[in-house]
Amino acid sequence: DDGGGARRQGSACASLNPMRIAPLTASDAANYRTLMLHAYQHAAHAFTSTATERAAEPMAWWVNRIASPAGTTVAFGAHDQEDMVGTVALECSVKPKTRHKALVVAMFVREPWRSKGVARSLLAAAIDHCKARGDIQVLQLEVTLGNEAATRLYQSMGFQQFGIEPMAVLTPEGF
Repeated sequence: DDGGGARRQGSACASLNPMRIAPLTASDAANYRTLMLHAYQHAAHAFTSTATERAAEPMAWWVNRIASPAGTTVAFGAHDQEDMVGTVALECSVKPKTRHKALVVAMFVREPWRSKGVARSLLAAAIDHCKARGDIQVLQLEVTLGNEAATRLYQSMGFQQFGIEPMAVLTPEGF
């Protein structure tokens, strides 16, 4: 299932039109790349990749990231009219012993749209997608220590902390 029926409406921001949450397709790759390069630059602490690293990736990498032909990745976008203002992606395992799990990655909402329900709607679309597939029983994610807003969101949607990875991400300021 490609999750095509997993469309939700969230709250609108500075617009009378409702927020549109939808799975991304290859035609969204350029807008997704622009949004994520902004994310890697302006929320660098939240990602293990850098803007420089990802800017060097060919467009084919971005297409595969949002909708791999093998069905191992899927991404959702939050759109206000034509502008992509947020995204979340899922990486699904294909290994026989772990294909019951998926990893939530690349969650980002542009600054003016935060605290307006966009991230919640994106995550709900990802969860609905996993439920519709029927083979995913565990949904995991990682949160940078100190990102309280993200932690509150994830806990409010049923996620539970199961550990802290020491020295997980090296930044110029340290771990």
